[in-house]
Amino acid sequence: MSKASVIEVAGLTKEFGRTVALHDVALGVQPGEIVVLLGLSGSGKSTLLRQLVGLETTTSGSVRVLGEEVPSLGGRRLRALRSRIGFVFQQFELVGSLTVLENVLTGALAGLRGPRLGLWAYPRRLKLVALGHLDRVGLLDRAYQRADTLSGGQQQRVAIARALMQNPEILLADEPVASLDPESSDQVMNLIREIAMEAGLTVVCSLHQVDLALSWADRIVGLRHGEVVLDTSVEGLSKAQVMEVYGRVATSTSELEAITVELAESTQHRTVVG
Repeated sequence: MSKASVIEVAGLTKEFGRTVALHDVALGVQPGEIVVLLGLSGSGKSTLLRQLVGLETTTSGSVRVLGEEVPSLGGRRLRALRSRIGFVFQQFELVGSLTVLENVLTGALAGLRGPRLGLWAYPRRLKLVALGHLDRVGLLDRAYQRADTLSGGQQQRVAIARALMQNPEILLADEPVASLDPESSDQVMNLIREIAMEAGLTVVCSLHQVDLALSWADRIVGLRHGEVVLDTSVEGLSKAQVMEVYGRVATSTSELEAITVELAESTQHRTVVG
């Protein structure tokens, strides 16, 4: 891996009791690169993302992010690292009863002292920055609307604006469009890519949608049973090659769904037999 990597993972293993979630994972991500993690549920995508910000302890191996060895960090140093990394979640994690603007402003809390209750508690300069981010994601006109009155796609855009309040160097996204319809999914992913390219952000994002990954990423990393089984540029990469991540080649969404059902039925059968 290059010395210029902003993310360097080597020999990473994570175990939950007898379950091995990640096994001997290696990953290097360069500044400004947009990487998609692909794989079935339970393949280790979310666990890997959580390792990058120290949300879970590492069983063994090295996880270096922005020059910091994450497993060795704690307290103030870990908080300082997390302030440089934006995180977009599948379920948005907004406070529905607060306005859109207040939700975005919470992204700046790491740099403020004491609790903040209500818009009046935030400095004017931060309100202007937050409004600018809402304008960037196309929701300036919804700034004073309750967050829980927005559509799913709009709420995810608010979550992106909140992440941008940290002025992050890295943006992590864990299945950010899993609960959205195809049109909203395209809009959200295109927005993330546009913002990343404008700001020079490094992005690591987990997805299920192969077509979306191929059209959006610079590079795809495939995980199966906690191991990296594919790591390559999307240039010249076919859908059939990517689908091998899921255990065998599939050429359509319906075929992918069939593979998922087969795996689930196989697991259930083994449990009953055992």
